[in-house]
Amino acid sequence: MPEFTDIARINVQGGNGGAGCMSFRREAYVPKGGPDGGDGGCGGDVVIQADPQLSTLIAYRYKHHFKAERGTHGQGSKRHGKDGKDLILKVPLGTVVTELDHDTQKPLYQIADLTHPGESVVVAPGGIGGRGNIHFVTSIRRSPAFAEKGEPSRDHWVQLEMKLLADAALVGMPSVGKSSLIARMSAARPKIADYPFTTLVPNLGVVRTRNDTSYVVADVPGLIEGASKGKGLGHQFLRHIERSALILHVVDMTGGYEQRDPVSDFHIINQELADYTQDLATRPQIVVANKCDMPGTKDNIKRLKAVAEEVGYPFFAVSAVTGQGIQQLIDATGQEVHELRAKQAEKAAAEKKEETPRQDWERSRICRDRIITVTKLKKGTWKVSGGAVERMVVQTDWDNEEAVSYLEHRFERIGLFERLEKVGVQDGDEVRILDYAFTYTSPETDKDLYAELPDSDDSVVEEFKEGADDREE
Repeated sequence: MPEFTDIARINVQGGNGGAGCMSFRREAYVPKGGPDGGDGGCGGDVVIQADPQLSTLIAYRYKHHFKAERGTHGQGSKRHGKDGKDLILKVPLGTVVTELDHDTQKPLYQIADLTHPGESVVVAPGGIGGRGNIHFVTSIRRSPAFAEKGEPSRDHWVQLEMKLLADAALVGMPSVGKSSLIARMSAARPKIADYPFTTLVPNLGVVRTRNDTSYVVADVPGLIEGASKGKGLGHQFLRHIERSALILHVVDMTGGYEQRDPVSDFHIINQELADYTQDLATRPQIVVANKCDMPGTKDNIKRLKAVAEEVGYPFFAVSAVTGQGIQQLIDATGQEVHELRAKQAEKAAAEKKEETPRQDWERSRICRDRIITVTKLKKGTWKVSGGAVERMVVQTDWDNEEAVSYLEHRFERIGLFERLEKVGVQDGDEVRILDYAFTYTSPETDKDLYAELPDSDDSVVEEFKEGADDREE
């Protein structure tokens, strides 16, 4: 059995984009051939994909850095560079992918929640390949002597957090018999012993009812008071209860070695579930009184049953050792799971979107990339940041005056100058983008600056403007 790992942090980086080519056609009898530089290939993406065959994140416990293949450079004769291959990283179903701050390693936002086989999301896009000089020809500029560099990819830190996909979850204090119960209900064979915290990792078992239906039950390590705040093992494994449609709350009727009060245990565990997340406090629950075959448990059974019925929870008195009441519990749980899943399916159908989850996540990533942020560092010094505008800068050949002039034109086309003036940037101020610094000169200062420059891609321009507007709102 593979070692169980349910959380991992990895560094992912797409492949670098290939550079575009600055080339001119040179053939016999063609003394003035036009530009024919090919585009650079795009770098490969790093993709996280859900695989139903996996049950742990152990593959990412010891290896933490992953990079996709780079794109190759463009060449003359309009030969485009080859795109880099995507790097696909397989994870178990139920894995939540979260973006982490590069410096503090704190979660920033959720990227994706992979709950279906084959579902995937790009976590590190490859760099875009640079355009060859053939793209910069206009009626005025017939021989553009510049091309774009390939975009270097950026590395990201992401967190992979696996949450079990189970229909019902067995919860309760340590040594209440959860492992014995799942072994009796299913074909699962977890470690069983008479000491607390025998179960150190969650176990899954498939249960079949007499109606020939089946469902999945998770056996979660025992919880103790304070589990929601990190005490004991609860903080590590409470996440595995979140996706369960139903909670099977197992209570030891003997009180265990500590002679605990079963009713008090019942209230403590429910409080810990509520403290972890309020959603668990309202989750459907079946109360399972275990070890009812032991002498002296009748009074405790009666008391716990009264409390369960008072809050509206179904109650079953069982014995995992003798099998007493187990079949009735199996059938009742199967019926409850079937009804809950049917309600969830109806709700999902009513809220169904035209886009797939991956399209939603990709759209969110693109929108974040389009946002332009202007920050005042000190008097006369400003910083501009944003994925799209930074990409323009890194793809510019700074040793080529034509390329630099074209970059200024692109800035004007996306409305960057207008945005800078709006926040108070004045002529002579320093504007920084990445490691580059510029002395700001408004377009009005030199109206002829862009007269002979080709137009940039209008479709991209509108997208950038849209992103900037969303930010202001």
